[in-house]
Amino acid sequence: MKYFHLVWAALFRRKTRTFLTLASIVAAFLLFGLLDGIRTSFAQLGQNADGAQRLQTASKLSFIETLPISLQSRIATIDNIEAVTHANWFGGAYQDPKNQLFTFAVAPNYLELYPEIEVDPAQLEAWKRNRTGMLVGEAMMKRFDWKVGQRIPLQSTIYPNSDGTLDWAFDIAGVLRAKEGGAGGGFTDSLILMHYDYFEESSPYIDGDVGWYISRVSDVRRSDAAAKAIDALSANSPHETKSMSEQAAMASQLKQMADIGLIVGSIMGAVFFTLLLLTGNTMAQAVRERTSELAVLKTIGFTSTSVLMMVLAESMLMVVIGGVLGLGLAAVIGKAATAGSGGLVNLPPVGLESWLLGLALMLAIGLLVGALPAIRAMRLNIVDALAGR
Repeated sequence: MKYFHLVWAALFRRKTRTFLTLASIVAAFLLFGLLDGIRTSFAQLGQNADGAQRLQTASKLSFIETLPISLQSRIATIDNIEAVTHANWFGGAYQDPKNQLFTFAVAPNYLELYPEIEVDPAQLEAWKRNRTGMLVGEAMMKRFDWKVGQRIPLQSTIYPNSDGTLDWAFDIAGVLRAKEGGAGGGFTDSLILMHYDYFEESSPYIDGDVGWYISRVSDVRRSDAAAKAIDALSANSPHETKSMSEQAAMASQLKQMADIGLIVGSIMGAVFFTLLLLTGNTMAQAVRERTSELAVLKTIGFTSTSVLMMVLAESMLMVVIGGVLGLGLAAVIGKAATAGSGGLVNLPPVGLESWLLGLALMLAIGLLVGALPAIRAMRLNIVDALAGR
């Protein structure tokens, strides 16, 4: 701290260059904060289901594998399981294959497990009575200008109809809305629900199979025990299951499609490699411009070690300032995005692990980019530097 004022003055000697470099460091650590939170949350999800109100049970092998419908009655007998329902991915498209819709074939009691979704009671009853009926999210109704009672043609991206084509037709029976203040509003508005019974009867590829089960527990403190009991029902069978919270299930599906850790690591490796080149060039220029000044410092009594430490401190201070600002922005942006999306976006907070790893990276980068300029300053010959050689 004795020479902090000298380090600070040297850092902002060229303000424009310093601020541009700081902006690059802020951007790099902002990205790091957001991505590392995702990485750590993916690593932690699924380790314990305690605290989850709902459990999702799918095939242990792959999320595209189906499960026998007979498993539902057995799940319902497990201690702490309050209700069970099932669903299957349909994958509909409207008019254009690019208009992909979140369409699920569900059991009649599906919405009983989702109190955060509301439907007009009369519309819900009309849907239950109409085997070709579907419930449509409010955003989808507005997007395509649909009306309740209208018959809509959909094209499945996977399952053919009983006539062998991919063309299906449904009657809009009601509108799905997210309750005010409830989570998942953005997803609910884009959701479409059809009857599983009609789906099973009409598609030759479905015969008593479901995509996944959803269970509601009575005591969230014992959710993990319930999940293990569900999986024990089909242990060592051709259709072994994996039960976890809905958030963990979504993360598991993404991990089956891609290695999230490798993707995040590759992105951050490229970002920090570029940052090393940028900040290294900045520090090299800064020391080169101050060659005569550093020689003066040595002339008036500063040791070579003192000059070395001041250059390293300048480098590390620049990276730490930018890194802390970047991680701070990541924490604020992540929280704001989660709150403003109604639950559609759920960015994990920047936790202690991310902060510690970030600080370690800041110090390491600061040392790396400052090492060569600092060694050059330490070895500086006073006579040659003052002579401009």
